[in-house]
Amino acid sequence: MNGTDQIQQRAIIWRDGVSARLEGISMRKAAVCAGILFALSLLPLFLLGRYNVMCIDDYNYGRQIHDTWMATGSLLQSVQAAWRQNMDLYQGWQGTYISCFLMGMSPMNFRYDTAWIVPVLMIGMFAASVFVLGRHILCRWMGIERAGSAFVMFVLLFLFYQVMEAPFEGIYWYNGATHYIFMQSVWFFALAAVLAGLRTEKRAAGIRLCALSAVLMVLVGGGNLITGLQAEIVTAFLVVCAIVANRRKIAVAAVPFVAGSVSFLINIMAPGNANRGAADTDVGYPAVMSVLLSFYHALVFIIRWTPAFAILTWLALLPVLWKLAKKSDRDFGHPWLVTAGAVCLIAAMFTPTLYAVGMAGLSRVDNIIQMVYYLCLMLTTTYWLGCLSHRVGGDEEDGRTKGRVGAALGHFLEAAGMKMTAVCACLVLVVWVFTADKNTYASVSALRSLVNGEAQTFYAEAMERHALYEDETVPRVEVAPYSARPALFDFDDLSADENNWLNLAVAWYYHKEYVRCLKK
Repeated sequence: MNGTDQIQQRAIIWRDGVSARLEGISMRKAAVCAGILFALSLLPLFLLGRYNVMCIDDYNYGRQIHDTWMATGSLLQSVQAAWRQNMDLYQGWQGTYISCFLMGMSPMNFRYDTAWIVPVLMIGMFAASVFVLGRHILCRWMGIERAGSAFVMFVLLFLFYQVMEAPFEGIYWYNGATHYIFMQSVWFFALAAVLAGLRTEKRAAGIRLCALSAVLMVLVGGGNLITGLQAEIVTAFLVVCAIVANRRKIAVAAVPFVAGSVSFLINIMAPGNANRGAADTDVGYPAVMSVLLSFYHALVFIIRWTPAFAILTWLALLPVLWKLAKKSDRDFGHPWLVTAGAVCLIAAMFTPTLYAVGMAGLSRVDNIIQMVYYLCLMLTTTYWLGCLSHRVGGDEEDGRTKGRVGAALGHFLEAAGMKMTAVCACLVLVVWVFTADKNTYASVSALRSLVNGEAQTFYAEAMERHALYEDETVPRVEVAPYSARPALFDFDDLSADENNWLNLAVAWYYHKEYVRCLKK
């Protein structure tokens, strides 16, 4: 045997050894590794939260509560002030009475330096709700093993938090994140409870889950209209499914649906909505046109939210999802209906803003639509793989077609196996770490701002501003522009115009004659 043959033989042995080790990785170990990666990716986001501050509408919605707290030091009276403000807003400006109450209860109203709580709360709620809902659907409805489901959800959450449409508005800004991210989290928990109630055979557990989901649906109905409409559509569909499939379970879906519908009706019938609509110069599209345009914008944003980073992540999951779905004992009999339902659900989330103000692309709204898209993409992919893997050798024409496709795809994915997952995962990590623009991915951007000192400088200057705001001997406040600011903190700063709405919000909050920012 010559030297070249020896090298080739060693290469083959090494390749086979690597393949054997990769294929020998259990789903439990893979889930643990994915969970650790996700936790590490969140660490810079949490550390950057140490330098977070209140901003924008936090001042408008928090002023009365802050005044009450400063005057009385009573949490109960502050809560009462938040509810009175909420009722005033309901009559005069907007009907989202649950969101408005929560927006008034910003922790910064009670202690300014507690803004670090915001990313902990928003990431904690949203990531937990997505994980619980996605894992429940994969395990209980698709028959996927628990460890494999956990692996898939950790990878999905890692993807989302790196390419999130508007990280500041979904993680660090209390007001915006509460109205959308927090309320969407409540809806995800409510949906998980309804789905669990439909699956359980224990009557007591069904009653508890029904009661829990009904309470959560009341909260959802009083939140933003995008999440509220989504909840109405999905729970109505679940009621119909219960009527067709198992009438003993109708109450499990119907009670939350009725509770949410009543709450949502209270929301949309608020006098403040009409007042706000009359003051708003933006004109929305007619109802039918809004629905049609929703599908167009859904396609546009789906393309936007599927960069190379997302495609590589999806490819990394394919062999795993094939293996998991193939083991399932579910039928996966309606892939086209599931796909159509997912597309319609995503499109429906664009409809409210198109109808109300004639626009799509409001970044804090896009955050929740983006997550729904990724969740739907993962679930429909799993469903299709389950369908194809179970249709090999089908007798009917459709079954034979799916069987041929399934056989070809299955042969490729099983041959590629964990090697494909490992290669794609390595490419994802390379792109994540070595992308030229370090602000492309959220965690890398946060780490950059921490390392180069932007976050620390920004926070020191913000606290200097706050000291001026709280100084009762300074009725007219002039502040210097920030010399540095983390890329993720992309909110509007104060203007040189003291009559700018944001300047007025800060001035009223701290009872100043005016507040303005000096020009650079």
